[in-house]
Amino acid sequence: MVKRCDNLCLVMKKKRNGKEIDGNRYKVCIFVGMEAKKGHEIMLVGIASALHFLVDCLCVCGLYLMLYPFQLPEVVSVVVTYNVTAFLTQPITGIVADRARRPHLLQFGALSLLSCGVVMSMGTLLSSQLHTSAWSLHAVAVLLGLGNSLFHVWGGRQVAVRTRNDIRSLGVFVSTGAVGLAVGYLFYSWQLLCVLLLMLSLLSIAYVRLDGKTERVELREMMGTPLLQPLVWLAMIVLMAVVMMRSQTSERFSSGLVNGDAMVLVAGLVAMSGKMAGGWISRWMGVVKALALILVGVLVCWFFRGYGIAVLLLGVFVINCSMPITLYLANVVLKGREGLAFGLLAAALVIGLAVKN
Repeated sequence: MVKRCDNLCLVMKKKRNGKEIDGNRYKVCIFVGMEAKKGHEIMLVGIASALHFLVDCLCVCGLYLMLYPFQLPEVVSVVVTYNVTAFLTQPITGIVADRARRPHLLQFGALSLLSCGVVMSMGTLLSSQLHTSAWSLHAVAVLLGLGNSLFHVWGGRQVAVRTRNDIRSLGVFVSTGAVGLAVGYLFYSWQLLCVLLLMLSLLSIAYVRLDGKTERVELREMMGTPLLQPLVWLAMIVLMAVVMMRSQTSERFSSGLVNGDAMVLVAGLVAMSGKMAGGWISRWMGVVKALALILVGVLVCWFFRGYGIAVLLLGVFVINCSMPITLYLANVVLKGREGLAFGLLAAALVIGLAVKN
């Protein structure tokens, strides 16, 4: 431990009360403190990533449970309402997250909205079966969508601030949502929905207890990037355009896969692995080299996409490697406004899918 602390370039001797004290003792203390802080950050990122899985799984599970008795027109209308509320509101909720002095209130606000959505979804189905009004269906979609929106900008900002925009942590956080969507789609049931809500509540409390002592000091010191600079918005427009193209390309790869429950889960796991790997590859190679490698990989998979499922899955993996990179760069451009950065990219993602369709 002392050897690793030599990199801190501390003096070897210090004086206290006129007596010399071995500086190695101080090095050990600083090293242990750094290791403890790193472990604290890892725990926060792990809990936030688990919450991301639970939130996406809960939203999909709740929507499918509520909509499965209905016909296609009602289903499409409610799903569109949910997507608009969950994604297009994230720039707004992101601004709220950036200005919040007590960010964990947003977390519990998201939990409250999701809980109300779950309870109302149960009520709409149990009260009158197929005679449920369209208004109540859309109300549930709005509640779940707003809860999802608040959580994502809160979580994205918390991870970025707590880890000082560590690209590996960003990749871990964004990755778990893909598997959550797959699990919610494949295994939706009322029992699963209740378990998800309970676990979401318990982990939210655990996160606040772990993070509550440090939240005010660090977030008060953050200075937001001025929004009236043309270069800032030009950079964000470029990043949003990249996200839109990525969502369309990823959809093309995914649409070529064989239909089936197993493939849905496999695709979710591959997407999650790609997002995680993208963060670690970027940290190892550098962002520019990683982007070049990803671009080459996507082009190769695109031209050979007709050669089987393996190539399509590889394409899903490679294209998702770019997700932590775009989020990292957005946080750099909008330093101190990580909630807005996350929200703008999320809105661009759903806009890209809407344009394709």
